[in-house]
Amino acid sequence: MTETRTIHVGALARVEGAGALHLCVENGRVVELRLEIFEPPRFFEAFVRGRRASELPDLLSRICGICPVAYQMSAVHAIEAAWGVALHPQVRALRRLYYAGEWIESHLLHMTFLNAPDFLRLDDAIQIARLHRSEVERALRLRKLGNRILILLGGRSVNPVGVKIGGFHRIPTGSELAELGDELRRARGEAEALLRWFATLPVPSRPQDIELVALRHPSEYPLCEGRIVSSKGVDAAVHEWDATFEEVQLPHSTALHARLRRDGGSYLVGPLARVTLNADRLSPSAAAARAALAHRFAAPDPASSVFARGIEVLQAIDAAIAAIERFEPFPAQPEPAPRAGVGHGATEAPRGLLYIAVETDAEGFVRALRIVPPTSQNQAQIESDLRALAPAILALPEDEARRACEAAIRDYDPCISCATHFLTLTIERSESCVSG
Repeated sequence: MTETRTIHVGALARVEGAGALHLCVENGRVVELRLEIFEPPRFFEAFVRGRRASELPDLLSRICGICPVAYQMSAVHAIEAAWGVALHPQVRALRRLYYAGEWIESHLLHMTFLNAPDFLRLDDAIQIARLHRSEVERALRLRKLGNRILILLGGRSVNPVGVKIGGFHRIPTGSELAELGDELRRARGEAEALLRWFATLPVPSRPQDIELVALRHPSEYPLCEGRIVSSKGVDAAVHEWDATFEEVQLPHSTALHARLRRDGGSYLVGPLARVTLNADRLSPSAAAARAALAHRFAAPDPASSVFARGIEVLQAIDAAIAAIERFEPFPAQPEPAPRAGVGHGATEAPRGLLYIAVETDAEGFVRALRIVPPTSQNQAQIESDLRALAPAILALPEDEARRACEAAIRDYDPCISCATHFLTLTIERSESCVSG
């Protein structure tokens, strides 16, 4: 007798985007799984052609309201590489401060309001605020501090406009930075307390054989610079991204899938990869937090990403403090001269490696732009993760199956609209399962 079971989930909650999951079961065995992304493309790469490269920081910050700094930083690094721009050391330090602000606000948003309801089996963040008010208020205070950094250097916290090629439109005053430094030092204890609270939650464990990919800097925890490395031997310069990885279009998704050229395998970018591959670059407070949670990092485990985010909140606070303490006033920098060229930039967005390549003409107009966001790179690994989870899901009631799928996807903090969306879940059970 043929048994067919179909589970529909109208929309995936607590991520940005929309899509579907199709699970095909044949005689009790999973034979096909597709994470279907069907949102129309957003055409950023096309509509900036012919625009001045100097406009890219403002234009690309509109791609995402949660991680605009990542798009700005990868873009300006690519343009500066194409034009041969040498950064003043203080500009470089202020960029690390700026990026740290985005890590703080983004990680806290995901940990507290998107991830934590899964661990507490709650439907939304409103219930968390009602049951764990002090922890939510702590997270909001910390997130507000991250947004303050974005406002100080970017002019505003959403779609900031303070970045320009070679630097910033406005440099903060010494007194502004000193006041911010005092707040950051006070915030470190709150971040440590929040991570301790997360360590008490029933976070599941799903260790897997996953290739982790992140930037690696010779002496710093990576934010804006470094080589691209992996847990299985990748070691490439940023301009070698295309020689190391490739993007492919799959029939069931309007989002490109990234994979390794070496073997066509999937890989994971993001906080779990960074904390694992750069453990020796962590600040003292972040390293101590990782040591206390060492058992969660013994093997790659997407569910442990929430702890990696908490560790990186501490890392971002310490990186911001270091940038402020080393700051010295510096003279205004000359405007970079445009030239024809191709440049590559890769920085660490909160969700993972964000690669941008840009080509400009001699007048500084954009001839071509390519963006590979973190969620696009994680797409194939999300499918692989769901495939590993599928046998357990099949035995669950419909509502529990939906919850398990959604929670697994949220571990990646996907910004599916950036990748170009999720979640309808369909499970077919039959003796002969035909894809489609």
